[in-house]
Amino acid sequence: MKRWLFIVVPLVLLFAVGVGLRVAYVHNLGPVSADTRTQIITVEQGSGVKEIAAQLANAGLIRNVKVFEIYVHGRGDSAKLQAGVYALSPSQTLKEIVDTLSGGKVASKLVTILPGRRIDQIRADLINDGYSPSEVDAALQPANYKNLPLMSLMPANVASLEGLLYPDSFQRTPNTPASDIITQSLNAMQEHLTISWQQAVGNQGLSPYQGIILASIVEQEVSKQSDRTQAAQVFFSRLKEGMPLGSDVTAFYGAVAAGHSPSLTYDSPYNTLIHGGLPVGPISTVSDSSLAAVASPATTSWLYFVAGDDGTTHFTKTLAEHQAATNAYCHKLCAAP
Repeated sequence: MKRWLFIVVPLVLLFAVGVGLRVAYVHNLGPVSADTRTQIITVEQGSGVKEIAAQLANAGLIRNVKVFEIYVHGRGDSAKLQAGVYALSPSQTLKEIVDTLSGGKVASKLVTILPGRRIDQIRADLINDGYSPSEVDAALQPANYKNLPLMSLMPANVASLEGLLYPDSFQRTPNTPASDIITQSLNAMQEHLTISWQQAVGNQGLSPYQGIILASIVEQEVSKQSDRTQAAQVFFSRLKEGMPLGSDVTAFYGAVAAGHSPSLTYDSPYNTLIHGGLPVGPISTVSDSSLAAVASPATTSWLYFVAGDDGTTHFTKTLAEHQAATNAYCHKLCAAP
């Protein structure tokens, strides 16, 4: 009898321990609490199961680090956990959290600033992305970014971020303020205004801000990137000759910025059909090709160009040739707006 007790008692104890461990394991698979508020968790590239488990435990999103590791390895998901930004809550079960991480169901989305967009259009885009109008208006104030390196290249009294935002896509989580998107875009512009670019536009007689102004005109005037160096050359030649830039898009911009319909005759500081030299500021965001065109214009000798209805840009040397090209190739685009 004693011999049987020595056998049975340890087995019962082992069984009880096993049941207890199983109960504890299942308990730790459950949610930490009923709190449904989300937390933003960033899983960095290269993070392993242990690092992710510790991060989730520290955030109060899982009950037990070891159980998380056992569960993930048991499912064969250790290599499936993906880097990214996630919105998780303590009310989620461990399975739900692992499903989110292994499925790459990131909480962030892209906010895109497009080339050739005016600042009012960017404002509308940000509002459509879910930001409130008041937050966007506050985020677009230049004074907020005076300590950024880019702003040191700009005039001290610059009143608008028009043309200074680099067109790109930026990650946004539910907690990302609009000012962070603007900061990222301004810093991206700074990266593209390299020292060599600044020197190149300086050799053309322009400051960095003036280089952006001219690049924005090129951006709006010419859609075909391969034609932009020639368009830049036309504008530089006109400046050198003391001729007005004669850019329709600057006239349109000035009218729209003043709250009017696009007009070639509205007298604004942007209307280069009326006023000589560059306009007072950029008229849109700029892409790399327009920045490059201003830094390294073509060596041609054109003085005029017109964009045809088919998207082809026709360059000419004389006013008579320009008028002939306009009559031949530009009907819809050259009609009064």
